Amino acid sequence: MMLKLGVPSKGRLMDKTFDWFGSRGVTLRRAGSDREYAGAVDGIDGVELVLLSAGEIPRELAAGRIHLGVTGSDLVREKLVNWEHQVKELALLGFGRADLIIAVPDAWVDVDTLDDLDAAAAAFRKEHAMRLRIATKYHRLVRDFLRAEGVADYALVDSQGATEGTVKNQTAEAIADITSTGETLRANGLKILADGLIHASQATLFRGRRSDWTTDQRNTFKALSAKLDL
Repeated sequence: MMLKLGVPSKGRLMDKTFDWFGSRGVTLRRAGSDREYAGAVDGIDGVELVLLSAGEIPRELAAGRIHLGVTGSDLVREKLVNWEHQVKELALLGFGRADLIIAVPDAWVDVDTLDDLDAAAAAFRKEHAMRLRIATKYHRLVRDFLRAEGVADYALVDSQGATEGTVKNQTAEAIADITSTGETLRANGLKILADGLIHASQATLFRGRRSDWTTDQRNTFKALSAKLDL
């Protein structure tokens, strides 16, 4: 049985992952056209490359259908309950950096911290008889963060598209989203709360914690770990 390595199937994440492994003597490449999701590995025996969407990789790792995987640390934390018990971080890869943050309208001049947001949420509910809406696609991470920070009077609104535009479109009063530079937030009249960093994400190599690896897979992992200096 081969040791299966899951890697993002397209874009900058795939290219940077290929570069990271290549610089350590393990060459990853597509097998066939860009429309195919098969890959090849040179520089080490016993490893099979599986090309997947970054969002699929956490669950495939947890299920044991792949053994190693590269994806954003935010996706693992969002998609896997008690993620530390299902996967293990092996290496931070130093690219794909983005911060999951909470942002509010610039016009809210008195709201700069989570305590301010909590007060604004209570006032909003009193005035409008509804909870302040926060648009996000990261429900678990945002809910856990706000609970830990004592913010309670809000409702999460699912946003799978352009989250930054939900405030202008009046489908939410605030947002929790990934940002790299903050430019899109500023263009949409939003500001990040001073203490509103939920998670600083980056591309990370993970190992699934399922224990049913074969002896060959364990030996391959040892050889790969030596090459990658894990």
